[in-house]
Amino acid sequence: MAIRTNRDHLVQISAIGEVTTAWYLPHTNWFISFEGEPRVVPNCGGVTYNVRVGHPLKDLVGDHIEPAVSMRNSDDNQNAALNLLACVGNSARVVSGPATGATGAVTGKHGGIEHVMVDFTPDVLEQLVPGDKIVVKTHGQGMQLLDFPDVKCMSIDPIFFDRWITEARDGRVVVPVTHRVPAGIMGSGLGANSAYRGDYDITLFDEAMVARYQLDTLRMGDIVAIVDADASFGRYYLQGSVSIGIICHGDSTLSGHGPGVTGLLASRSGKIEPVIDPNANIGTILGLI
Repeated sequence: MAIRTNRDHLVQISAIGEVTTAWYLPHTNWFISFEGEPRVVPNCGGVTYNVRVGHPLKDLVGDHIEPAVSMRNSDDNQNAALNLLACVGNSARVVSGPATGATGAVTGKHGGIEHVMVDFTPDVLEQLVPGDKIVVKTHGQGMQLLDFPDVKCMSIDPIFFDRWITEARDGRVVVPVTHRVPAGIMGSGLGANSAYRGDYDITLFDEAMVARYQLDTLRMGDIVAIVDADASFGRYYLQGSVSIGIICHGDSTLSGHGPGVTGLLASRSGKIEPVIDPNANIGTILGLI
């Protein structure tokens, strides 16, 4: 059964941001881990030259590392629009600086710091500098699955959707994912009243759970299913529901934090059937890596 959507009626509109620099809170030197260990490591923001989609999270020396390029707009209203309207898979184009004309793809949105992450090839990353402007052709918010009204779409580019999800059976949308994640280990971002921007974190402090669900093999850009979690109108625990998202930033040792998940789909009644597929990574789906 083909998946019918309203994609022909969706609006494409520009939103602009700038490449950020590396970020730290003023007067803060340490990340204090859940075990009380002080750590000085790279954080989010900037151009991350050696971490793109497809990169393993395990043993990455950093905290909340964002892959490839982090961008935002210095105007709060414009940045709010960028963060709300940008969709995973949207085309992004550099419009100032040495890399002008280069194109990439949106790969996630990080709440709190309100960054949008964009993947570019290594040669482009080497040319980008903080302050360079990037235009995103935002497209996807408002998308509906016409035969599955209970499945809510959020922040998905229609072309990305078409390449990723191609099947429905037994009244459910079949969604390829790399991992299933139990809702009980979700942390920061839980309780937010919308999943159309930002993310929420998988906590990886319970070694038995990590081993059981093979979460030590997570990569940037992996698409995961959060089981017994609904995000249709805010993030919360609900047995039988399913939420789908993409790994948008790296792990953290801070209590309640971990790899970030930008929301893509949610079904309160479980009309999503997650199917394990090791290739369910945006880098593979869109040919970025």
